[in-house]
Amino acid sequence: MIPAPTSPNTRSTLRWRIALLVSAAIVLSYLDRQTLPWTLSQIHADYPFSDQIKALFDSAFLIAYGLMYLGGGWLLDCLGTRRGFLLVMIFWSLASASQGFAANYGFAPIFGISFALIMLVASRCLLGMGEGGGFPAATRVVAEWFPVNERSTAMGIINAGTAVGAVAAPWLIFLVLNYTGWFGLAPWRWVFFLSGTLGLLWTVWWICDYQPMDRHPHLSDAGRSKIVSGQKSSAGESSKTIPLAELLSHREVWAVVGAKFLSDAAWYFYMFWLPKFLMETFQIKFNAATSVGWIPYAASGVGCLVGGGLSSWLLRRGASVNRARKIALGASVAFMPWVMLVPQLHSIGWVIFIFSLAFFGQQSWSTLVMVLPTDMISKRAVGTLAGLVGFGGAMGGALLGQIVGWLRDHGYSYTPALVISGSMHIAAFILICLVIPKIQPLKILTNQ
Repeated sequence: MIPAPTSPNTRSTLRWRIALLVSAAIVLSYLDRQTLPWTLSQIHADYPFSDQIKALFDSAFLIAYGLMYLGGGWLLDCLGTRRGFLLVMIFWSLASASQGFAANYGFAPIFGISFALIMLVASRCLLGMGEGGGFPAATRVVAEWFPVNERSTAMGIINAGTAVGAVAAPWLIFLVLNYTGWFGLAPWRWVFFLSGTLGLLWTVWWICDYQPMDRHPHLSDAGRSKIVSGQKSSAGESSKTIPLAELLSHREVWAVVGAKFLSDAAWYFYMFWLPKFLMETFQIKFNAATSVGWIPYAASGVGCLVGGGLSSWLLRRGASVNRARKIALGASVAFMPWVMLVPQLHSIGWVIFIFSLAFFGQQSWSTLVMVLPTDMISKRAVGTLAGLVGFGGAMGGALLGQIVGWLRDHGYSYTPALVISGSMHIAAFILICLVIPKIQPLKILTNQ
């Protein structure tokens, strides 16, 4: 079949349309993971639980997410982006919907935890397993479709989906909670059913619109050559997957993974605990929390675009990859320590402003860290390295989440958690600067 002719303008914007397609998947990812934090008060009314159990929900998601982030990177390297992304989206959409079926079903509690809560833990675990392949897939799309000097901008667009999903979550959940309850089912269950349905609808878009760059019917030979010419040379490069042990033999890999461990510990604390923090600290109801709780997430979306855009701008101005990435990373870190002031503030407006700074800086930082795998190794292992980086971040989030849950159940305020989270990005930046003096391709890996 001969593809329909396309205009030069269409061909030149094709890769950015693909970035938006992937960004839509990340929107759904962050919508799905935010459904539980914003429905906790409604679920708690049916099935009471402690803060340690709340932390268990988060840890179940993050541990599975981290392990499958690592496995998902390997899966994407083996199956390819098109088939691999389709598989993980179907899996996580069904897992998201499964949370709506949590109930006791006449079973007795296990270890003092009701069967409904155990089902929620299991569903969060499955959701984490599915979503673990999302960002490795996104990283592969960027490596396949974008030249080096556009990658951080493309990743910024994709990563902005995290903010769109998180901003949309409280408003969509508010609508569902107030206007559903169909068939006698609690409205909070419909939050999960509908979020899963949206993911399955995205897979239809993906099947219809995505093809690998080297055989996309709407990309001309000239457009393909332009993309390839701006990528790292792969002449003579083997197609064999690089073993995980080989990746781990390089200290630069450990530095990026360690930096993600530190910075994402703070990020997942903010993301999973902010709704609860606002409602408890200011004694406000769900409706009031949703009216302001979306603002930091909106700021995070701006951060995605600014961080990636700054790095790309520096590259266009002649800066090296090392200088462009580190300047943008350092600028991002400058926004993070201010969150330590939150315990001293008694105005919800100022608290939201400070959290907005932190969310802005975090997602600017995250965009750049997720670009580093494309700067350091060849496409044949970029999914695996992206998976390692995500694994480190998820483990950091699980650890800090458990610490916060224990502290809260033992009478501590949020102050220790805010002090710890406010210092994490500084430590991560120092780690990158010390261990990776120059961001560049790992020669042993790329020359194998």
